[in-house]
Amino acid sequence: MKELPIDQQTRVTLHFALKFSDGEVIDSTFDKAPATLEIGDENLPENFEAYLMGMKAGESNSFQVPPEKAFGQHNPSNVQTFKRREFSPDMVLEKGVMISFADARQSELPGVVSRVEGDEVEVDFNHPLAGRTLTFDVEIIDVEPVGAAH
Repeated sequence: MKELPIDQQTRVTLHFALKFSDGEVIDSTFDKAPATLEIGDENLPENFEAYLMGMKAGESNSFQVPPEKAFGQHNPSNVQTFKRREFSPDMVLEKGVMISFADARQSELPGVVSRVEGDEVEVDFNHPLAGRTLTFDVEIIDVEPVGAAH
């Protein structure tokens, strides 16, 4: 059973760390309980799942993930400029502040203020990790078929 490779229809228990290429940790389970997920359940982006395919319990690896396989390249057309009056008067608008917008389908769309100048507020809707090469460290603890008794 321990020889089952990671594939569709498997439940994986693993430790992972996501880091910037300089080693700064973005997210990690190595200092807490491991994560358990089913391949294809969207807990992990599909491109990250692809790195795990074929790994077995007891294996570890470290992957360099280019922006195209991580959160995409930074897209200049995802940066929008608004007028100050379009925001409520008591809202703090300064660089780095995250604001939640509703898109046309009323889904939540987070944006980060990238510039405030006079009456203009520039908001960046790119994923905060867009354009970054990331290091994805994994240690596979267990691989089970989905539907197996716990």
